[in-house]
Amino acid sequence: MWWRAAAVASCALLAAGLVPTSVEATGQATTEACSAGIGSVTAQGEHVIRGLKATNPPSMSAGSSAVKLYAPGVVRLSTYFEDYPGSGGGTSRIGSVVIGDSLYGSSYYLDAGGESMGPQLTRIGGGWSNFTQLERATFDKPVGSGIVPRAELYALRKDGVLFRWHHTDAGWRSTGSYPGFAVVKSMAVISKTQTYDTFIANTRGGALYTIRIPTTSPMKPIVRPIRTSTWQGFETLIAAACGQYGTLLLGIDKDTGNGYAYAVGHANGTATIINGLGKVNSSFTDPLHFRLAPVSFYDSLNGE
Repeated sequence: MWWRAAAVASCALLAAGLVPTSVEATGQATTEACSAGIGSVTAQGEHVIRGLKATNPPSMSAGSSAVKLYAPGVVRLSTYFEDYPGSGGGTSRIGSVVIGDSLYGSSYYLDAGGESMGPQLTRIGGGWSNFTQLERATFDKPVGSGIVPRAELYALRKDGVLFRWHHTDAGWRSTGSYPGFAVVKSMAVISKTQTYDTFIANTRGGALYTIRIPTTSPMKPIVRPIRTSTWQGFETLIAAACGQYGTLLLGIDKDTGNGYAYAVGHANGTATIINGLGKVNSSFTDPLHFRLAPVSFYDSLNGE
């Protein structure tokens, strides 16, 4: 797959400060030691990476040095980026972005001293002007596990149609679409297995839902409400694993530049436990935010 080819030779976990490490054996929302890598694209086209910790109140690290990648203001949408540490202390970061009307694979390399090489942009296709949400779900396990890796790309169009593409050796192949999601403001993957992906999504009316999407065709999402009100303020949701079955959820209000963190238990409809951790001690004024994730076979999202 293209994102593997762009990675450096060896793969490992992200630095300890950015990896969720707590255990949630009971399905209850837990916050101990949970953390996430939060990336942003600045107005100047730079990547900045910070670390969110699920303390109470939640805290955010100062951030890495900015890495210039794109022309100012051109990136509209971004998937999460995977981080591939190499044996020499450097790391490769790989994801997808929408620039103008086109979708690109985007990657760059940082050496041990923080100097960047790249970016490398690989155009995938056009026709992306009317899309408002973009995310990827990659399910993989280490070599020898017997698991067949897969990767799906999801995008939400302005008219509320959710599209899905599956990655093959020949590139991305459309595997379905489904209407009815025009009310969705933001969505983030909280689970991925061999047979389905699950998003958490908020609506303009304030509801919070899970959207489970089986990998089978035709595409038939299963939507369940978690909360019915108060979630309308977030234009961006970012989700990372918190324990074995939970989720650390960051909601970003672009109108105020504020972010709020939540510890979410294993998704179970309206019975889902959500612990509000409070306002994050940082501003979120960059135009675009995304998750920095470990390599796919260590990225265990089991929130539903």
